[in-house]
Amino acid sequence: MLGSATSLLFGLISLSVPIAAVVGILALALAALYSPMPLYLAIGDIFWTNSIDFILIAVPLFILMGEILLRAGIAERMYGALSHWISWLPGGLMHSNIGASTLFAATSGSSIATAATVGTVAMPQIAKKGYNPSLFMGTLAAGGTLGILIPPSINMIVYALLTDTSVPKLYLAGFLPGAILAGLFMLTVLIACLIRPSWGGKPEHSTWAMRLRSLPDLVPPIGIFGVVVGSIYAGLATPTEAASLGVIASLALAAWNGSLRIEMLRLAIESTMRTTAMVMLIVFAAVFLNFVLAVVGLTDLLAGFINGLGLSPMQTMIVIVIAFMILGCFMEAFSLLLIATPLLAPIVAGLGFDLVWFGILMMLMLETALITPPIGVNLYVIQGVRGKGSINDVIIGSLPFLAALMVMIALLLAFPQIALWLPDTFG
Repeated sequence: MLGSATSLLFGLISLSVPIAAVVGILALALAALYSPMPLYLAIGDIFWTNSIDFILIAVPLFILMGEILLRAGIAERMYGALSHWISWLPGGLMHSNIGASTLFAATSGSSIATAATVGTVAMPQIAKKGYNPSLFMGTLAAGGTLGILIPPSINMIVYALLTDTSVPKLYLAGFLPGAILAGLFMLTVLIACLIRPSWGGKPEHSTWAMRLRSLPDLVPPIGIFGVVVGSIYAGLATPTEAASLGVIASLALAAWNGSLRIEMLRLAIESTMRTTAMVMLIVFAAVFLNFVLAVVGLTDLLAGFINGLGLSPMQTMIVIVIAFMILGCFMEAFSLLLIATPLLAPIVAGLGFDLVWFGILMMLMLETALITPPIGVNLYVIQGVRGKGSINDVIIGSLPFLAALMVMIALLLAFPQIALWLPDTFG
């Protein structure tokens, strides 16, 4: 059963079948082959039951919030402000790339949106300041991955739905790993530019007066983050209600900046509808697959196979991480989340691991998939923003940050409290 499911999965992916169809076909095929009951009759009920789940309303709201902020010009001002504060470090604006990605990740909830937005603002600086193109683009691709780790994260909401885990606890668990990972990315730039100073471009010079004048441009993203995440932990709003508050705040900021126009709203809503339709179809197909896997016993079969290896719980986790590294080379990150979570979550829980901790580990493993060739989506996003040259430049520049991600995964495996300290203290 396991072999046929794996063969069908990779066969469909190799044919470039859309991932929603891959998940749905896999579920229907497993049901037809191994279930004595017609499981397809449950599709309508499963789709309806999950489509009215209150937590899922947060997904289109967070997407809309990011679309409005993207079109309101807030990212450009934020980037300029950060360049005054942290570009004095060796590596210059490459630190601003990571800092801006960190702040925008705390408002958009999406890695692709983060990479595209910050990349569009930052890319012209390569030629102007004489930066090493590969390393500069690597900071943009890697910085974009923070969008699924730093709250609010759309991927965390989907993981919570699939594992029945608390979204507020997942958000709390993502803060410290996200900050540490951003620091590791900046350390990577620092080391690279200390070894090769020419990679860091022309030195940036900012006076304290310039820095102080730029502070108001940092208020919007911090304010949005405060509204969304602050309202959750102040007990004023659920994650879905917080997402709606974020949309209202982003509209207010767009109006304040003079960019709130009918055409801008039309484009933001249109893009939100397209993205939401794609995401929701994949999610509902994955929920049906989850149901089929439970009925036909594939989850128990996989758990028995892993237990039969005779590995310790930590050795098993290391095997899972290695498997993710390999799968990330061939599968898009969101698809990997939806396919792997129903299979692995029961096994991980059975080994005695906390599913909140595993959620953060899952986000980190998905981040590696975002910058792992040949499928790494962020690599193509940055190359698309660049619009010229070879994607190999982006791939080469991302490799040092892939190593930094490996270090972060190792730290989380060795010290689970990095993720669990905040949920245990305030959750």
